[in-house]
Amino acid sequence: MAINRKQAIIDAATKSFSLFGYKATTMDQVAKLALVGKGTIYTFFKNKEELFDEIVSTMIAEMKISAEDAIVKEHSFFENAHDALHNILEFRKQHQLMIKLTQENQEMGTPAVQEVLERVESEILCYIKEKIELAIEKQEIRECNPELTAFLLIKMYISLVFGWEKNHPPLSKEEIAQIIEQYFLKGLSN
Repeated sequence: MAINRKQAIIDAATKSFSLFGYKATTMDQVAKLALVGKGTIYTFFKNKEELFDEIVSTMIAEMKISAEDAIVKEHSFFENAHDALHNILEFRKQHQLMIKLTQENQEMGTPAVQEVLERVESEILCYIKEKIELAIEKQEIRECNPELTAFLLIKMYISLVFGWEKNHPPLSKEEIAQIIEQYFLKGLSN
């Protein structure tokens, strides 16, 4: 019974954060949505921040699973990196909580939301860095600074997906792969 209540609270809080954002979500709202007393929430979570942290941790884990789902053992590092990044960005574009948090950050700059978005970016960077380190170890790619390479790869990918679309027609997944391969992996020199 306690597990069901805890999950009901997490589900209700996720819904509230996704609809109203972090700042506008109250423990009273969560209690109403979860059909529990406000005191019941505090038996599982000491405050709103701890509840939010649990939800964000779950979301990050789901994002990593989405990235891992794209990886095919027989594919090259580049193909897997591209597919994993694509899944991560699709997850971010479609996940209601990520959408709301990004919107709240842009509109209000809520410090707790900024911290969460920085945490998400850091987790993505660490994930890609680990994949680059593994590729170096397997000699699939040459020696490089894995953290800097992960940073550049992510920023380039994000720019091609989000930045480019502001003033141009969206690029297909295949076009993005070609561009990253041409400019990032092969370079422009002959």
